[in-house]
Amino acid sequence: MLVRLLYASRSADVMTSDVIDAILATSRKTNPALGITGLLCHSGDIFMQVLEGGRDTVNALYRRICADTRHKNVILLKYEEITERHFAGWTMGQVNLERVNPSILLKYSERAVLDPYAVSGDAAMALLDELLATASIISRSN
Repeated sequence: MLVRLLYASRSADVMTSDVIDAILATSRKTNPALGITGLLCHSGDIFMQVLEGGRDTVNALYRRICADTRHKNVILLKYEEITERHFAGWTMGQVNLERVNPSILLKYSERAVLDPYAVSGDAAMALLDELLATASIISRSN
């Protein structure tokens, strides 16, 4: 059974592009064997990530993320059973929301910044769907 899990977290440490690149490289290396696809959005110290795959595998990965000391304030935004993947072409796509047109962010939240703690899971998922539709996602499968 396929599921989609959307969560947000804050970085416990200062985020640099090297740290983000390392996270993405690890995801892109390990996710294909696990059958995981998804997308990582980041802005400042905030992350929002969607994971798609088998229920047991996605749940196990989310438990590891929750226990990872590099994350704090982990919050589940949306969890659903799905019939098909939205992000099947991405072992882990990436969106740096500091480079996205602010009007897209403003469409789904009170301010033109990524704040998944202040929006519903449905609004956060709608933002990701729009980013997918507008080709704002970079780093397709490697």
